[in-house]
Amino acid sequence: MVSISRRGMMLVLSSPSGAGKTSISRRLLEEEDGIVMSVSATTRPMRPGEIDGRDYFFYDQERFDEMVRAGEFLEHATVFDNSYGTPKKPVWDTLAEGKDVLFDVDWQGTRKLRENAREHLVSVFILPPSIDELDKRLRGRGQDSDAVVAGRMARAKSEMSHYAEYDYIVVNADLDESVENVRAILRAERLSKERQTGLVDFVRGMGVEG
Repeated sequence: MVSISRRGMMLVLSSPSGAGKTSISRRLLEEEDGIVMSVSATTRPMRPGEIDGRDYFFYDQERFDEMVRAGEFLEHATVFDNSYGTPKKPVWDTLAEGKDVLFDVDWQGTRKLRENAREHLVSVFILPPSIDELDKRLRGRGQDSDAVVAGRMARAKSEMSHYAEYDYIVVNADLDESVENVRAILRAERLSKERQTGLVDFVRGMGVEG
């Protein structure tokens, strides 16, 4: 098997709640080699069973704010009085190893990642097959009241209005097919000549100048 060195990419998956992003991400991590999940930093308290550096990097607010001032985050935001962000260094180190980093962020986080690392970013938005199916999936969880589901549906429509900002769109009518579509995107982007950093040396090794 021929191996050509490459640099990794930042693969973003976004979707409204219930469209299947989490299921697709889980399958992608299980079935693809050379891709790892991005680990965010947060100021919220650690929950039982969580491990620092695996689930999150847990910082106090003072340390988090210092990192913001030093420009050490690719993106960051405050949600329900807790701060969240993506530290740059672990991502850069992973990309330099030729591995890909998977991000589970919303459209706002994707915008910030694009501003700070456009050359590394590949973005995919996951759409439900219909608004009725999305409503059915949310209600099928059996965890939320009608009012909560209605609120989630309203947010979903707002989130879906940003679909055009993404590089690829996958309509998740069938999970297996959707996973394969995202894997196809990943495989194609890995073959980009810009990401195959060893391509020039490989071709020259065959006596070809270009």
